[in-house]
Amino acid sequence: MDPDASSWFRSMSSTFSFLFFGFTILFSIFALFLYVVRLRLWCSCEICRSYVTSSWRKDFANLCDWYTHLLRKSPTGTIHLHVLNNIITVNPENIEYMLKTNFENYPKGKPFSTVLGDLLGRGIFNIDGHPWKFQRKMASMELGSVSIRMFAFELITDDIRSRLIPLFSLIAGKEEVLDLQDVFRRFSFDNICKFSFGLDPGCLNLSQPMSKFATAFDTASKLSAERALVPTPVIWKLKRLLSIGSEKKLKEAISMVNELAYAIIEERKRTGFSTNKDLLSRFMASIDDHKYLRDIVISFLLAGRDTIASGLTSFFILLSQHPEVESVIRQEIDSVMTSTPCDDLASFEQMREMHYLNAAIHESLRLYPPVQFDSKFAQEDDVLPDGSFVKRGTRTTYHQYAMGRMDRIWGQDSHEFKPERWLKNGVFVPESLYNFTVFHAGFRVCLGKEMALVEMKSVAVAVVRRFSIRVADSKQVPRFSPGLTATVSGGLPVVIQEIKN
Repeated sequence: MDPDASSWFRSMSSTFSFLFFGFTILFSIFALFLYVVRLRLWCSCEICRSYVTSSWRKDFANLCDWYTHLLRKSPTGTIHLHVLNNIITVNPENIEYMLKTNFENYPKGKPFSTVLGDLLGRGIFNIDGHPWKFQRKMASMELGSVSIRMFAFELITDDIRSRLIPLFSLIAGKEEVLDLQDVFRRFSFDNICKFSFGLDPGCLNLSQPMSKFATAFDTASKLSAERALVPTPVIWKLKRLLSIGSEKKLKEAISMVNELAYAIIEERKRTGFSTNKDLLSRFMASIDDHKYLRDIVISFLLAGRDTIASGLTSFFILLSQHPEVESVIRQEIDSVMTSTPCDDLASFEQMREMHYLNAAIHESLRLYPPVQFDSKFAQEDDVLPDGSFVKRGTRTTYHQYAMGRMDRIWGQDSHEFKPERWLKNGVFVPESLYNFTVFHAGFRVCLGKEMALVEMKSVAVAVVRRFSIRVADSKQVPRFSPGLTATVSGGLPVVIQEIKN
């Protein structure tokens, strides 16, 4: 190439790059300006001022506790955080209206799907409309079958028997402190990977480092959730464009997740999948698009991992604080399993007879839901049943954590851990899903609800029957880390003692 031409070409490339990045930065600044204008950051109402200045931190350990305080004071059970363009409610009538009556006007929305799009793609938890209906119908058929539920139960009992119980037995009596939250996260990840992919990452072996897949998945989940915390999506989108900071790490983590996911799909396609029982193999029978398969299964992986770990962590926090409840649960287990050797696990039929255990788990989920809130975005202007006006594009949030602490729903003792509130003449009686929204409600009610409860019950029975678990710091107040699910900041150090029969 002619030297002059080469020099001209390099000069033009540099100029083009400079103009491109200059335009990108100017456009981002302009977009940020429009975002600030739209969000009305100058709102001087007490709620918005407290949020912007973070003055709420003086009185509350967690943001969710501050929201609970505000919603308790609201006559309608609804507040408006103008600076976030977010209406937050605990009003059951509003929630039923959003999730059922006028469902089509309150989709997940593009703001939500964009945040999790790189990780979840076109998975069921990140889409709306006809694609969601198609996946919902397909997932409902699979998850509702007896065979898949038996397969899930076999995986759970095998992991409890061969991994969880031996680990607790090894630690018990040694006066060693164990991070129970970390153990449950490892346990649930092993289990959901087997169920979704037919893959065993072996995370519950504490002597070994976490698998690369588990580490990458953790990183991808955490960094995806952090996108929602930045003042404007322009910030993380610009970082993604330039591949810098957290967005660079997110890209690398998702790349590793994809690499393993596609390798499993290719291997399953090569060796055959008709005889396998895992979720991926079942979906492969009707879907040939590898990217679509990856998105579907990764969504179930995300849903089934952290939610179970969060639910179990909170349950054992509460049992540690309420030994009288633990004692009643243990008595019920002994009564139902009186002829069952201590080494055996509870069957489906036996767990159905444990009404108090079922009540205690629901009561724990009421106070500490794994997903603390869920948001939709209004398609058109609307008015909620309590009279709140919803402008098109407004984020509308129902707050599960706050709902569990509303006297107007649960009575004056709403802040107390009382499994008895779920029992009538000793028999478990469920609450309306629009009062107890832990598993969501309406058309998007959780398809994996029964399997999640079975997993929690199975672990609870196996552990409570054999061990006494106490939080190392009896006065520890849960502080939650930002994320898609409720994760206790700093973990949950516990001391384990084996019960001598």
